[in-house]
Amino acid sequence: MSTFSSWLQNTKQGLTDQVKKLKNKDFLDAVVAGCAIVAGADGSIDAAEKQKMAGYIGRSEELSVFDMTLVINRFNHYVGNIEFDGMIGKQEALKAIAKYSGKPEIGRVIVGVCSAIGAADGDFDAKEQAAVRDICKTLGLDPSEFSL
Repeated sequence: MSTFSSWLQNTKQGLTDQVKKLKNKDFLDAVVAGCAIVAGADGSIDAAEKQKMAGYIGRSEELSVFDMTLVINRFNHYVGNIEFDGMIGKQEALKAIAKYSGKPEIGRVIVGVCSAIGAADGDFDAKEQAAVRDICKTLGLDPSEFSL
């Protein structure tokens, strides 16, 4: 098992409890904004990707503490912005994430959930990893801490 896979498995076990402690709209926005960035990492978000992401979000233990309608609406908001203009949409999403810059414990939870979504299909590809590295930088975290 790769170092990243080991880290992800260990991290996922505690994410649900950590997310419960952080349950608020800004945190939800940061998480779903990160998920939208990862989903759009290859330059487009097709219907199949949206369904996969919505399905993962719906089944995610980490995000089950939030009202699912709100989670999907916020995810679609960020995805819509990224689809309309990739650069501006990504910047808006990173702005939501940046609220947690300098808060490494919360930042690690955000990175953990985004990584879990990136790896949900069994293939955490180079573009998705680069997207998570951007999220790490926005949060002031070292990507190597997450084997990225």
